[in-house]
Amino acid sequence: MEIVYHGHSCVQLTVGTHSLVIDPFLRGNPLAVTKPEEIKAEYVLLTHAHGDHIGDAEPVARQNDATVVATYELANYMAWKGLKTKEINLGGTVDLGFAKAKMIQAFHSSGIVLGDERQIIYGGMPGGFIIKAEGLTVLHAGDTALFGDMKMIGDRYDIDLAFLPIGDNYTMGPEDAVQAAEWFGAKLVVPVHYNTFDLIKQDAETFVRMLAEKGLKGKVMAPGERLLLEKNTN
Repeated sequence: MEIVYHGHSCVQLTVGTHSLVIDPFLRGNPLAVTKPEEIKAEYVLLTHAHGDHIGDAEPVARQNDATVVATYELANYMAWKGLKTKEINLGGTVDLGFAKAKMIQAFHSSGIVLGDERQIIYGGMPGGFIIKAEGLTVLHAGDTALFGDMKMIGDRYDIDLAFLPIGDNYTMGPEDAVQAAEWFGAKLVVPVHYNTFDLIKQDAETFVRMLAEKGLKGKVMAPGERLLLEKNTN
């Protein structure tokens, strides 16, 4: 499995000739090195409805004739734009053919903010994803605070790689993310959702050192960086 981190919370997983992308947000991300038109994917998975997670969902899905996988409310919103969708909700699993994606809970909020109209469109519950493919299990926590059931998730799944937000302010900060990493028990942890904006500035290398102090393995990925994930990842 090839993993590409596109910055912020955008992660792409490729299995053979098949690919999915999670939370595409590129044009509004000053740190991104990839343009939306450069993304080739069959599925676009959305953890929740905030603009820094769905910002480029429409162009990526449209140019690839890709299917958007999102909560019932957000999937309907995307369908109204003429996109193909698969509805999902917390606890549900969708079979993508080359991978299975289960939506897990996240403690956050979810809505599309229309500034000019001073309206907020409810986007359904926020979530994360557990993706299984090629005998590997990848967790994308979405935007979330720390919550106790992370330990239950870690007990139930043998997680090879976990993407955890560390930016604080809107999500967990580094200290809570270290606790989340302990509970999830992932073999490798990659920090996301930091440094895109001033309010979420963090030192990711310090976070990785904090993980190491707990006997956990972390890796900082730069936007555009690729990682080959194999079953024997330690």
